[in-house]
Amino acid sequence: MSNTNIYESPLSSRYASDEMLYLFSPDKKFTTWRRLWVALARAEMELGLPVTKEQVEELEAHIDDINYEVAAKEEKKLRHDVMAHVHAYGAQCPKAMPIIHLGATSCYVGDNTDIILMREGLILIRDQLVRVLHTLARFAETYRALPTLGFTHFQPAQLVTVGKRATLWMNELLMDLEEVEHRISTLKLLGSKGTTGTQASFLELFEGDHEKVKLLEEKIAKEMGFTEVVPVSGQTYSRKVDANVLATLSGIAQSASKFATDLRLLCHLKEVEEPFEKNQIGSSAMPYKRNPMRCERICSLARYVIADAQNPAITAATQWFERTLDDSANKRISVPEAFLSVNAILNIYENVCAGLVVHEKVIDRHIQEELPFMASENIMMDAVKRGGDRQQLHERIRVLSQEAGQNVKDLGLTNNLIDLMAADPMFGMTREELTAHLEASRYIGRCPEQVEEFLEGAVRPVFEKYPQALRGKDVELKV
Repeated sequence: MSNTNIYESPLSSRYASDEMLYLFSPDKKFTTWRRLWVALARAEMELGLPVTKEQVEELEAHIDDINYEVAAKEEKKLRHDVMAHVHAYGAQCPKAMPIIHLGATSCYVGDNTDIILMREGLILIRDQLVRVLHTLARFAETYRALPTLGFTHFQPAQLVTVGKRATLWMNELLMDLEEVEHRISTLKLLGSKGTTGTQASFLELFEGDHEKVKLLEEKIAKEMGFTEVVPVSGQTYSRKVDANVLATLSGIAQSASKFATDLRLLCHLKEVEEPFEKNQIGSSAMPYKRNPMRCERICSLARYVIADAQNPAITAATQWFERTLDDSANKRISVPEAFLSVNAILNIYENVCAGLVVHEKVIDRHIQEELPFMASENIMMDAVKRGGDRQQLHERIRVLSQEAGQNVKDLGLTNNLIDLMAADPMFGMTREELTAHLEASRYIGRCPEQVEEFLEGAVRPVFEKYPQALRGKDVELKV
């Protein structure tokens, strides 16, 4: 049970997964700091500085057993988080204490760790995107040929299929996946740049040997799993990196919110609904209610991420020269919370897609209410083939359509356009002949083929590229 007398972020208690919560935990952060200190010491040793193997091994032995109480006591005294952890690490590693953080500045551990955590976070998000796509692909395949009303301006338009609409959601997720892949592939470690990015301290340590200074960065990057470091920097990596990463997360939030909004509208129409559990309560006052609360939660969290993405953008725009510290407190909140929120959004997205309920009879009833209008062009062409005048028929359909529309909207009657046409000698067609034009599958164009081609050409290669993302991941929402 968590403390009930202090604020706790809902992202921790209600929404984000344990995996993503661990990634931005103190344990992950400070063990990564220690790994970076080990990498620095090892590289300095290998390049001839007075660092011994015994000191490196002592540091390695205490990467995971962080003495938080000592660190907290030191930070209260020193008012500097990095130096507090240097002293705490040194208390456990007395032989290595003299060489911990040798030549480095605070951003060596802080910024390099941020890059490492963002890359790992993006990999988790990438795999979540793949799983959502996989769930939606099954749905799209199942309903690839089921006709449904298409909407423009939320007004009935030409028919589409339920599966084709799902491919629109998927296509945006594919765009997001491409952005995530780009961010993962282009993230570079800050490296060992020093206080203003000049590497002056390391050049001093290596007595003017530029090659060893460059080799130091290469060795550190390799040990931390990177092939590149940023080519130039001030004390920090450019804060545009954070802005770009959160812009990518914002894009995912936008796609998810579009899906969730569509589904909320479909729930209102009673055509497609999100999962609703046996004992779930939709409203405390209205027992009959079946509110789309999961999709509403997606929209709510997405709105937060979209707004949160402005934080690093403003930070990047207002940094002074080689660095200022007005980024620090903001970064501690804005970057992790964007990752935690998108993680939660995609968990809910996958959960919803795995349990979508399609009400085919409701969908068909809505189609039948509008299909006479949509079939009117085909009926006109058929009547022309029977000797009718295209222009006269067009005008007659316009007049009769308005009459039928008035019957529906003003009198509450069903759409009787077919009956009106059957009674009009200008068309020369029986009701049965007119009704033959009301087969919905005649008005869905290439929807089934588009779905199959999209799944085969654009989506299946993603599953082949990331098979590990589809193994053994069951989504269970906390609330």
